[in-house]
Amino acid sequence: MAFEQATIKVQKEQEFAKLQAAVEQAFLPEKTESFLKQLDRKGIRVRDFDGVLAARALEAVGSQADLSAWQLYQALPVSDQAQVREFYLSKVEEVEPALRAKFHKLYQYY
Repeated sequence: MAFEQATIKVQKEQEFAKLQAAVEQAFLPEKTESFLKQLDRKGIRVRDFDGVLAARALEAVGSQADLSAWQLYQALPVSDQAQVREFYLSKVEEVEPALRAKFHKLYQYY
């Protein structure tokens, strides 16, 4: 029997969707490099989701009109926050190998 992740219902769907859209914007093929450059300039590791939110890095690549990504994240219950963080980390790992090599310092664990 293979491992299958349990499905957890999103409680605040509107805020979750906005934050998920901001993450997707950052990792669009045409925007990924500029997003990673921004993290590099600010000295933020790519897997440091709290740092990304605090630096407002998601807002710089997308258009968040009403609330910042940090405010949206704080409005979510812990279970929704965990799902957004997992979604972000999955997008981080989907970045093409050439860009990962170019920004290898951002991808280091230490």
